[in-house]
Amino acid sequence: MKNEELVKVLLFALFLVMAIEPSAFAITAPAAGSFAYDVYDMAVNSILKGPIGFVAGLGAVCFGAALAIQQKIGGAIPALLGGAVLLKSDTIVTSMGLLY
Repeated sequence: MKNEELVKVLLFALFLVMAIEPSAFAITAPAAGSFAYDVYDMAVNSILKGPIGFVAGLGAVCFGAALAIQQKIGGAIPALLGGAVLLKSDTIVTSMGLLY
């Protein structure tokens, strides 16, 4: 197979994967008393949405801003993105669904 044909096949496969309805894979936060609610409550509500997650996210954003001021963009971008992910992690957990 030539490279051009391989690229066409891979792009077609990518479009087929993207055609899957993403909302079908989303999960909801478990209700109190359901299976593994205690683990979810401790990990997401107490740590990620709590003071630990907020301080870690804010620290990463500040660190990324300091690196950006020093023009170290290679380190600033991951720090800023990581901090933003930590600050919005509760929303990401329920929206990513089967990917995690």
